[in-house]
Amino acid sequence: MLSLFNGEPVNHTQFLLEDIVRAKWIRSKLSGTNAVDNLKDSAVSVPAKYGPGGESYLVTIGLGTPKKDLTLLFDTGSALTWTQCEPCIVSCYTQTEPIFDPSQSSSYANISCSSPSCSQLPSGTAQRPRCSDSTCVYESRYGDRESFTIGFFATETLTLSSTDAISGFEFGTKRDQIRPIILILPPPPLISSTGYLTFGKGNGRSTSVRFTPISTVSQSSIFYGINIIGISVGGKPLPIPSTVFSNAGTIIDSGTTITLLPPTAYSALRSAFRQAMSKYNMSAPASPFDTCYDLSGSTMVTTPVITFSFNGPIAIDLDPSGLLFPVNPSKMCLAFASSPADSDPSIYGNIQQRSFEVVYDVAGGRIGFGAKGCS
Repeated sequence: MLSLFNGEPVNHTQFLLEDIVRAKWIRSKLSGTNAVDNLKDSAVSVPAKYGPGGESYLVTIGLGTPKKDLTLLFDTGSALTWTQCEPCIVSCYTQTEPIFDPSQSSSYANISCSSPSCSQLPSGTAQRPRCSDSTCVYESRYGDRESFTIGFFATETLTLSSTDAISGFEFGTKRDQIRPIILILPPPPLISSTGYLTFGKGNGRSTSVRFTPISTVSQSSIFYGINIIGISVGGKPLPIPSTVFSNAGTIIDSGTTITLLPPTAYSALRSAFRQAMSKYNMSAPASPFDTCYDLSGSTMVTTPVITFSFNGPIAIDLDPSGLLFPVNPSKMCLAFASSPADSDPSIYGNIQQRSFEVVYDVAGGRIGFGAKGCS
């Protein structure tokens, strides 16, 4: 999870360039924590909302004693939780909420350089930790080679609800940065839906959830992997060789907006989608999108059903909201893009996860998808 901040308004191109940067960062991690099943028998849920612009998921949690509420970006593709903390040694970016001050919390504690938690940091950050007066210092850099976060590695009490708190939660106390990696856009008027983020084993899971095994992606322990075995458009399987997906694998990531597919797979998807949408007027591309439509004169738009098949086997029909990206009120684009090469992993982004209940059953080694998760 990353701390939320306010940025200057940006256009869709700048925002999507950040998505591309994130994909580069993921690929860099692949080229180159032990999990403990301590979940309770019951579960706790916190509201999850679209971030401004609809490109991310936000949750509000409490940190410290007494707790201070913080709004965080929920990101399954980042291994380290961090938030801005006082004092800012060099600079802090502007955020709407007060910056967390560890000196005002009775449960805050720095992690020592000799701690196993400190020595294990490279598995999540790909950076060797440093020491400052025997305190562990973390550093995490992002794909644009300019953005980074650095600060003390510490433990604190994380509060999820009035009755649920996690003591000794390990997180980064960011004290310095150059440029934030996430850009916050002005909120469009229609993005107001609220979902939820649930921690624990509870029995509230929908019976419609279908599971696929978690897979290893290039031996990386940072990311959650899933195996795509096919894609269909309008019920017709696309002619994509199975090796296109099996060679590099697929990462599921709530922090990447649009799904990135190997060129061979994307080309097949694009061709079938264009054929199914042939009655609508295409418009100029809007990078990284190359399949866009002018739908300003359409009162009702019918899109083909896009189905992803995963190892299991299970077949998931994407929600219509996960097919088109609104570049502006009149321009809608196919919400997929091509990776640079077939050897790059696919990244299953958050637009295609919209409206689904997505279950990370880490102890069971599986990820589940349940349609109409917010209904």
